[in-house]
Amino acid sequence: MLSYLQFYEEFFGPLRLFQFISIRAIGAGVTALIFGFYLGPKIIAFLRAFGARQAFRDKDEVGELANLHQAKEKTPTMGGLLICITVVSSVLLWAEPNVYVVTALVTYLLLTIVGFADDYLKISKKNSKGLAGRYKLIGQLLTTGIAMFILLGPLSEVLTGADGNATGSAGKMRELWVPFFKEMLLENMSVVFCFLFFLVTLTGSSNAINLTDGLDGLAIGCTVTVALTYAIMAYASGNFLISDYLKVSWIPGSGELTVVCSALLGGSLAFLWFNAHPAEVFMGDTGSLAIGGLVGIIALMIHQPLTLIIVGGIFVMEAGSVILQVASFKTRGKRIFRMSPIHHHFELKGWKETKVVIRFWILSLLFALLGLATLKLR
Repeated sequence: MLSYLQFYEEFFGPLRLFQFISIRAIGAGVTALIFGFYLGPKIIAFLRAFGARQAFRDKDEVGELANLHQAKEKTPTMGGLLICITVVSSVLLWAEPNVYVVTALVTYLLLTIVGFADDYLKISKKNSKGLAGRYKLIGQLLTTGIAMFILLGPLSEVLTGADGNATGSAGKMRELWVPFFKEMLLENMSVVFCFLFFLVTLTGSSNAINLTDGLDGLAIGCTVTVALTYAIMAYASGNFLISDYLKVSWIPGSGELTVVCSALLGGSLAFLWFNAHPAEVFMGDTGSLAIGGLVGIIALMIHQPLTLIIVGGIFVMEAGSVILQVASFKTRGKRIFRMSPIHHHFELKGWKETKVVIRFWILSLLFALLGLATLKLR
């Protein structure tokens, strides 16, 4: 919305600053942070009054872990609503509504609804099961289909942004780029292959962040580094000179996703303020599923989905530990870890919750730096 002020610079010169993505990205991040600080106590109070308490598994299911997390039982969940409000409002205020921004917001909002339904069922039924897995998958399938329709369909020729440069998404989104290669790997992928690739990326990212959200500040702290990394990558992909220098895919109009990532960064920092140990609120599936989907769709739109494996290394570790644990138990009848996801393994080994979280934050930062290094290692 504020980006349109650039067209009135003849009346007031400084308004030309709104044409710069960097200025608007900073504005979006600061706005989300301020909104989050202001709305946080109000939303937390509302969730407490609503009785939105996290449903935990009992001692028969998780053993000693139930004792370690007993103090968390009165903490409200659904805090993802706070992140959603701050991010969406900041993006609407600062970003140009082109095809990439609209796709990111639609994906985020749809998965917020899926996560909200899951959390609501957990609260109303007072158990940890929530929405059945098949219904979550249906929600992710629909979200993927709608995102692809926006990017590949007729809307892509309408949502070109204020300056009309966000064109060609229907062709660009059917290209496959991989790290360490200067040229694209595949051109003009079939719609079916493209859909499956989008679906795997979105569901994988969404579910991985959901699994990571098990300790105070863990998932949202790692989201901060991921959001910052993809803000840099989005800026590079939308800038012809930078993308040409780095030999990465140039996607006209995708630079606006820098504003989206910056809003996510600011909203995540604000939420971390309330989610730091001891947490005043949990994000719940309302936050984790949606954030995972948002990160996934942004990575896809800037042709960096495979770097998500590196940048989101913590999320990959968490999801991988669950897969390995289940596979080992079913094939050998033995567990690899004391408990999965892996952060619980370290808890049961005697690490304090804060130690696990801070060490995982450090690893997340290192993974982010490795991910950024792939931009030049080509």
